[in-house]
Amino acid sequence: MEGRDMESRGGGESDFDYAAALAELEEMAAKVESADTGIDDIDRYMRRSMKLVEECRAYLRRAREKLDALDEE
Repeated sequence: MEGRDMESRGGGESDFDYAAALAELEEMAAKVESADTGIDDIDRYMRRSMKLVEECRAYLRRAREKLDALDEE
């Protein structure tokens, strides 16, 4: 999914595509599990996956905060 790499995006909340991030994570997991994937690629996928997981957690945290704010109204 290198062609759809999300790193080139602006990184703003409205730019983040949670579903696309999950799809990219799943694709990288499959590649890491493949015997054909070299160690350098595995390292690159692991670093990218850590960044995506961080972005997904931040997205979910913001969503939870919005829901909590609605509950308080």
